[in-house]
Amino acid sequence: MSSFHFTKVPPDDQMYTDIKSLNKFEEKPFCQLLDIVFSFLVSPKEGSRFMSQIAEFAEEHGLGTNALKNVVKSLLSFFKSALKSNLTPAQVKEDLEHLGLSGENSPHISERWKANLVALSRSVVGQTFMVNELVDMEWKFGVTAGSSDLKVVGQTFLQLKMVVDRGGAQEDVFMEMTLPQFYSFLHEMEKAKSALEYFS
Repeated sequence: MSSFHFTKVPPDDQMYTDIKSLNKFEEKPFCQLLDIVFSFLVSPKEGSRFMSQIAEFAEEHGLGTNALKNVVKSLLSFFKSALKSNLTPAQVKEDLEHLGLSGENSPHISERWKANLVALSRSVVGQTFMVNELVDMEWKFGVTAGSSDLKVVGQTFLQLKMVVDRGGAQEDVFMEMTLPQFYSFLHEMEKAKSALEYFS
C-alpha cells in the first residue's frame, strides 16, 4: 500500500470505495460537487443549506442521496485530515490518486485546495477560538531550501503554534502558511478584532 501524507487518520476501505466512485462523474458535475463541499468547509455554519444542496445535486444527476452522502462524508473526512496535516495542493493530489481518484479529476481538487487554503485555515482557527481559549501563540519564519517542486524552493513560509485551552486541558494546534497566505490571514484577524472592539 502506498504511504499517505496524512498519517494521523489512515484511510479505511469505505474511503477508497467512495473516492473511486468520483471517477464516474463527468467534469462539470464533479466540479459542481467540489464547489458544494468546499463552500461547506469554508462556512460550516451553513449545514442545512449544505444538506439541501447535496439532495438537489443527487436529484439533478439521478443519484441515490444516501450513496452521495457517503461520498461527501469521505471527502470531508479527507479534507479535514489534510488540513490538520497542513498538506500542500500537490500532496492532496497525490494522496487522492493513492485513494483511486483518476489523474483527470485530481487536478480540479488540488486547484480548489490551493484557492481555498487561506479561507479553510481561517475557518479552522475560527472554530478553534469559538470553543477554546487561546492561551499562547508562537511563530517562526523559514525558507524552503529544497523540494521536489522547484517553484517552492526559496519561498518564505510561516509556522504557527497555538496553545488552546479545551476545558482545562491544553492542546497544541499547528499551522503552516506561505507569506501571502499569512498576510491575508492577518488581515482577516485584524478585521475580526475591529469588529469585536466595535461591539464591545
